[in-house]
Amino acid sequence: MSELRSSRHASALPGPLGLIDSWLGRAEALMLGAGVLLMALNTVANVIGRFLFQNSLFFTEEVNRILIVMITFAGIGYAARHGRHIRMSALFDALPVGGRRWLMIFIALVTSLVMFALTWLSIRYIGSVADSGRILPALQLPVWWIFLWVPLGLAVTGIQYLLTAVKNLMSDDVYLSTQVRDGYDDVKEPHE
Repeated sequence: MSELRSSRHASALPGPLGLIDSWLGRAEALMLGAGVLLMALNTVANVIGRFLFQNSLFFTEEVNRILIVMITFAGIGYAARHGRHIRMSALFDALPVGGRRWLMIFIALVTSLVMFALTWLSIRYIGSVADSGRILPALQLPVWWIFLWVPLGLAVTGIQYLLTAVKNLMSDDVYLSTQVRDGYDDVKEPHE
């Protein structure tokens, strides 16, 4: 069982890059799984409280808002890791393998830079929200705590795209992520 679990997050990258990639995969899966389970548990507990005890949990909406932000920004890194982002591939698909590989390196590097720039901007935004002193009404926590997941998710996504560029530099094949090779599995050959 532990062999299956470790192969799920195993990286195709060598050395320290592989360790980073594997660790990020485990962290993303843990954050997504825990976030979804906690949101479900929180919502079910609120429904039970409302219908059985005629009293809702006062913090349910705020906790779910925090979890939605966490799931969203952990999810973008997870999607990048598994090559699941939307892409416009008409030009990309028309290129030969070498051209697709270099275009993917360019796309991954530019996307990585954009994610790191957004990470920086989100950190600055969190600073301005923290300076405002606003707190959540029910939980009495600073509002800026909700947004801590944003730079974390953007940074992880930037790292995933950077690792994708490295994977493509090290390989003769084209990779959409460190784990996903470019290609279409669902294309069927016409019968003669």
